[in-house]
Amino acid sequence: MHDDVIRIDSKNVKKPKGDILIVYFSSISNNTHRFILKLDLPNKRIPYDENENLYVDSDYVLIVPTYAGGGNIVAGAVPKQVKKFLTDEKNRSFCRGVIASGNTNFGDTFAIAGPILSKKLQVPLLYQFELLGTEHDVQEVKRILSDFWQR
Repeated sequence: MHDDVIRIDSKNVKKPKGDILIVYFSSISNNTHRFILKLDLPNKRIPYDENENLYVDSDYVLIVPTYAGGGNIVAGAVPKQVKKFLTDEKNRSFCRGVIASGNTNFGDTFAIAGPILSKKLQVPLLYQFELLGTEHDVQEVKRILSDFWQR
């Protein structure tokens, strides 16, 4: 198990309030964006342009791709645009969970942005999927988000 994977006691998990909201980042490849479109759920996209900002004022789950080189190389795994978004304390305070995508070709660092952010934000890692995700991944994420908001 990777060092960045932690266990969070379920009694320490904050239940999201309001309606389901996904905040996500997608690079110019748009893999994550295409996955989000398949979910057909309310969402906000973190801008690719680092000069633009996104601010949120309601609970959300963050969906993020992983940028890492495989092996033990985790530097840069979390996209810099996501780091910038999360430097805003208010944005950070509304995050209730993380879902990450990645490429299984990178072995131990598959979707490692998820565990890194989960640990940093002290929120649960809800799911991980590969690249564009499958129809099964889409259905699982929909179920997980619905259950997470209703628990």
